[in-house]
Amino acid sequence: MLEQLTDWLVFSVMGLDAELVFTGALHFFIYETIKIGFLLLLVTHLMGAINLYFPIEKVRKLISSGKLRGFEYPAASIFGAITPFCSCSSIPLFIGFLQGGIPIGVTFAFLITSPLVNEVALALFLAAFGLKVTLIYAASGIVLGTVLGWILGRFDLRKHLEPWVRDLAKNKAAAQQLPTSSLQSRLRQVSHDAMGIVKTIAPYVLAGIAIGAAIHGYVPTGYFEAYMGEDAGIWSVPLSVLVAVPMYANASAVIPIMQALVAKGIPLGTAIAFMMAVVGLSLPEALMLRKVMNLKLLSAYFGLVAGSIVLLGYLFNSIF
Repeated sequence: MLEQLTDWLVFSVMGLDAELVFTGALHFFIYETIKIGFLLLLVTHLMGAINLYFPIEKVRKLISSGKLRGFEYPAASIFGAITPFCSCSSIPLFIGFLQGGIPIGVTFAFLITSPLVNEVALALFLAAFGLKVTLIYAASGIVLGTVLGWILGRFDLRKHLEPWVRDLAKNKAAAQQLPTSSLQSRLRQVSHDAMGIVKTIAPYVLAGIAIGAAIHGYVPTGYFEAYMGEDAGIWSVPLSVLVAVPMYANASAVIPIMQALVAKGIPLGTAIAFMMAVVGLSLPEALMLRKVMNLKLLSAYFGLVAGSIVLLGYLFNSIF
């Protein structure tokens, strides 16, 4: 329905030529703006409503209890794998988890895995590369989120979040100590808080989507092939990650590109590293996350994920 709505706006209402590069970029911008905007509104309201009846302290106790101890990171990664979100679409849930008082390492485990693995991407992966490659890729995506989330969780990272994000959980906890008000007034407060979050992050979301649309429309895929082939030698994997970062697409969209690259002789591990970097690391995502965390944490996060993807690329090349 969203695709049809965007088609109607761009081709029928605006009457733009589908063959124009600008049209493709504009179509991408409208589609992603509506999708991410809806997700942002839905998740912030939903998490606010949940926090009314499921106090933050209960969440913390559940995660730190014996029931989930040792499994909270893989649980977050598996949840990320079954949610069909791209990196930018995952950010509203990432903020929602922080709002709910979930430990930051666990939220990172979700954020890392969510764009890399989803059921649609795995179906396309299976059709393109077979069962063995698909299983190895899915397992590596979940393990990557679990391990990196655990590593990031070993540090005191909340001090590197922007003040408005740190205040989310504090405000919710303080609100739960106040005398119980009517359901109507509490729901109004939920909506007020949710809209406050949306207004805070909306300019960065729109700017990120605009960059993604420009890259999507104006950067040709063939431009990157020269940096990923055999001529690049041992540097093909890190170069494939570097040239992928400016791009922006979900896993389902980039798998056909990846398949074309492999058909042209690019090693499978290098192509997988390229795909992971496209869907897991992007300039639009960095711009959105910059509103959530300071530059130091953002750089550490991107560096850790990029380095891990490079290592996986070398590993896949040795296996395949």
